[in-house]
This record gives sequence, structure tokens and C-alpha cells, in this order.
Amino acid sequence: MYAKFNHKEDIEKKKVLFVVEALGGGIFTYIVDLSNKLVNTFDVYIAYGLRSETPKNYEDYFDERIHLIRVKNFVRSLNLIRDVKAFFEIKRVANKIKPDLIHLHSSKAGALGRWAFNGKKVPLFYTPHGYSFLMQNSSRLNRKIYKAIEMASSWRHCTIISCSYGEHLETIKFTRDAYYISNGVNIEEIQNYINDYGNRNEKHQFTVFTLGRICHQKNPSLFNNIAKKLPNVKFIWIGDGELRYMLTSPNIEITGWLNRKEAIKRSLAADIFLLPSLWEGLPISLLESMYMKKLCIVSNVIGNKDVIKNNVNGYVCNTVDEFVEVIKTSKEQNQLALINNAYNDIVNLYNTIVMTEKYKKVYKKALKKGNI
Repeated sequence: MYAKFNHKEDIEKKKVLFVVEALGGGIFTYIVDLSNKLVNTFDVYIAYGLRSETPKNYEDYFDERIHLIRVKNFVRSLNLIRDVKAFFEIKRVANKIKPDLIHLHSSKAGALGRWAFNGKKVPLFYTPHGYSFLMQNSSRLNRKIYKAIEMASSWRHCTIISCSYGEHLETIKFTRDAYYISNGVNIEEIQNYINDYGNRNEKHQFTVFTLGRICHQKNPSLFNNIAKKLPNVKFIWIGDGELRYMLTSPNIEITGWLNRKEAIKRSLAADIFLLPSLWEGLPISLLESMYMKKLCIVSNVIGNKDVIKNNVNGYVCNTVDEFVEVIKTSKEQNQLALINNAYNDIVNLYNTIVMTEKYKKVYKKALKKGNI
């Protein structure tokens, strides 16, 4: 449904259309925070697809001035019929809105959108949020297909904005029309939750947690193996997913999908944030945990290692034994220096205020260049 114009200034604002196939998980939080900040400067439209992890009341997260338009044929996997339908669906949306600028989010939207729009008359941007060809759950053939699609699409008139420096390094292998703006988190919102739930100093069992969909990307097998080797430590997976059957260790609790308030409340009550991912863009859950002053222990992949510097603001590990040893050490030793370094990184670098100002600058420059 197209939202009504409720403010006179909307008439004067330039129209920005976000095309988002994956409105779930970290991308959902990113889109909510970015669009809610941009709506004071631009007239924001979001053409989106739903995921199983999309909150049931997702519309309530957005400023009432934002126009939400569902693309019914957006699906996660390759599906020729649905993808062709989605291609024409987003073209119809753009033809009706007549945006001044289009920004594509996620690999599926990036592929379809770069061919649906030429990017010459209307500035076109694309943020992968983790390239599909880096997905380790796909076959080698599929990853080659995804990479070929990215290479072919990179010839289109479009600027790629990566959400981490590691993703940017992958991008410039295809095109020089690229730069990066790191993801950021809404520290004001998180601080409100901390004020409500944090600093209670309640006695509890030492707890390691992660947050997100229980899928191949998040590596539940490794999470489970780490938990098995630390039977006296409590492990919590905040979320749900198709691979929950892999979490068999008796000291693991699976919460299922929680609303944002409950998810943050459970996070605040834990001690260590563990992210053993096989690939990432730049995970919002990691940035939020850093601000919540949780010691962060992550796998050595793009996105994770772009933010966490080993033994400086957290730990980067490669094997089960490395993860286990770091958790054991952290249980016994004070890690306040690393925790504070991570917190300061969020305050100074990885927050929505910094992120939004960078996007405003990029958008305004593109609009001015195009004389729009």
C-alpha cells in the first residue's frame, strides 16, 4: 500500500527508492535505522520482500512518513519465474513513484535492479550486504554463477556502496565505481534499552550468546561444537531457523524469534557475544553487542575481521580450539580494556548518525551531478 503524503515538505523533498529483497535480520535493522534518519531530508519509499524472520509488526518500526510497498515476487533463492515477475514488479513501482534516486539492497535486488534501471537518468546505487558468491552453503557451480552475474551487472551504470571494507575490496575487483560506508547502529535506541534493563548485576551462569537466523551462514555446527567443549558455560541462540536441529549440546538454549525489546534484554543479560559465521557483510548484531559492552569473539571472515581487531577490541578465531580457549580465558580474566575499545569504536565510527550523514552526502552529490 502506498502511504499518503502527511507533510507539505514531502512535496519538495527528492524521492529516494530503496529496493530491498531481504527485509529480515540485520538488513531489516539497517533499513529501519537508515530510512528513519533519512526521512527528514528525503521522501523515502521502500519496495521490499518479506522473510520468515521479518517481524510480524514490521510496519510499526518505520516512521509514518515512509512509503512501504511490498514486492510479492521477491524470493530468497534463484527462481526464474518469480525473479522475472519481480523484475517487472519493481519496474512498475519505479514508474509509478518516479524516484529521483534508487538504492538497491542485497544481491537479488542488486542483480534485478541493475538491469531493470539504467542508472543514467536516475542515480543508481547498490549495497550487497554480503556477496552471494561468498556463500559457503552454495555449490561451487552456483557460486560461479553468482559471481558471473555480479561481473556482468557491474558493467551497468551503478555505484556500489559496500557496508564493510572487506566487501569493498571484493567490489573493486569488478568496478572502480565503488566506495564503502560502514554499517552503523542506533546507539540512542540501544542506550534506552540499557537504561531499562542493564546494570542490574544479577548473579547468573556465565553465558555466551549469538543472535540471528539458524542457517548455514551463521555456522550452527561450529557454535554447537564450541558449546560441547564448554559444558559449564551456558549458550543461548537468540533466533530460529531451518538448522536448529544442529544445536544438540544440552547447554544450548534456543529462544526462537523474539521481538526487538526481548532480544536486546536477553543480550544484555549475557557475557560474551559469539559470531562463528562462514561469511558476512557487516553484521548489525556484532555492532550492537559492541555497544552493549559484550566481549565479542568472531570468526576470521570479511565483515567480522573488518571491525574486530584481535586482542585489541575483541578476538578473531579460526578453529574450535581457539574459540574455546578464548572463552575460557575471558571467563577468568578481566577483558574491560578490549570491551571499552569496542564500545568507543561504535560511538565514534559505527553508528547511524555517522552512517546517515555519509549517505546524505553521497546522495546529494549524485543528485547535484545529475542536475535533478
